[in-house]
Amino acid sequence: MGLKSRIYKLLRIWNDVDAVRKGKIGKRVGRRASGRATGKFLNKLSK
Repeated sequence: MGLKSRIYKLLRIWNDVDAVRKGKIGKRVGRRASGRATGKFLNKLSK
């Protein structure tokens, strides 16, 4: 695992913790799920 991917992983965890503190974890989880679904859909379209 490279340095850049470690930093991104750390920041993703940090932002999850911050969302829990602010009570906005539901929004964050929803956005991440919709982003993944959109990415998979676009990937299938491009094949």
